[in-house]
Amino acid sequence: MDIQAIKTEQDYDRALSKVEELWGIDGGTEDADKLDVLLILVDDYEKIHYPILPPDPIEAIKFRMEQMNLTRKDLEPYIGGRGRVSEVLNHQRGLSLNMIRNLHANLSIPLENLISETKVRV
Repeated sequence: MDIQAIKTEQDYDRALSKVEELWGIDGGTEDADKLDVLLILVDDYEKIHYPILPPDPIEAIKFRMEQMNLTRKDLEPYIGGRGRVSEVLNHQRGLSLNMIRNLHANLSIPLENLISETKVRV
C-alpha cells in the first residue's frame, strides 16, 4: 500500500483522484483498506485547509424564519419589540442570553449557531 501524507494541493488532488478510482470497492480487500486510509488523510487535510465555519447567528435566525415562513413580528416574543428585532436582524444589537435561550427553545435553532462569533449580552 503506497499511501503518502497529504502535504500540498498536488498531493490532495492525487489523493482525491485515487479515492474516486477506489470508490465503491468491495470491503475486506487491500484496496478497500487503502480507500479507508485515504479518506482519513483527505478529511484531515480538508479540516485544516478548508474549514467550514459556523454560520453567522443572524443568518441562522433568518434561515429559520425562511424555513418556517416567519415574519419579523413572529420573532417579537423571543427577542423583544419591533425595534429590538430590527436592531438584532440588522447586526446593530447582539443577542442576549435570554434571546438565545428563547430562540433555541421555541424555534429549535441550535445553540452553537446562536453563540458562534457573536457578541452576547448578559
